[in-house]
Amino acid sequence: MSRFAQLAFTENVRRTQEEHGSAGAAARLVTDDGPDLLTSSEAAHIESRDGFYLASVGEDGWPYLQYRGGPPGFVHVLDERTLAFADVRGNRQYITTGNVRGNDRVALFFMDYPHRTRLKLLGHATALAPDERPELAAELESRRTDGRVERLLTVRVEGVNWNCPQHITPRFSEDELRGALRPFEDRLGQLEEENRRLRAELAARA
Repeated sequence: MSRFAQLAFTENVRRTQEEHGSAGAAARLVTDDGPDLLTSSEAAHIESRDGFYLASVGEDGWPYLQYRGGPPGFVHVLDERTLAFADVRGNRQYITTGNVRGNDRVALFFMDYPHRTRLKLLGHATALAPDERPELAAELESRRTDGRVERLLTVRVEGVNWNCPQHITPRFSEDELRGALRPFEDRLGQLEEENRRLRAELAARA
């Protein structure tokens, strides 16, 4: 952790770390090497997720957290510092979109519940109309959430942090369960077929 810690460990955070005896360990995480970069590990994690949590802050200082979902790969890693996705129409409250107009700082959580892994990102978000960047729009729409695309949301990454698995409860989506259960379903089918064959043989002998 480098830039992430530098941004997250504010004066009040450092004071709290001192009170709890973790200031020394925390200080070793802080470096001034510039923005953290997305490696192949982060890119693979992001592009395999079917959803993530996005936090922004309004001009009154209140944070807002929302969930964005879609098919795996709907969040595109464009380069080592940029990710983006096609944002579709939702409940039409536009809280995140409005927030980033006044404060472009955002935080993202990408959760892998089955493997108890979470990736945290800090960055600067920009909302664009699709016709502002038609080539980017075409790339992002190649894999996206169903619905009417209203904007393109890009995030310029500043900090990246892999978090520990402690307290993450494993959860599985329907697709993940289907994949895990397929060998058992195949074996059950084989046993049922064998059972039918044996019953037929017994009936023929009788």
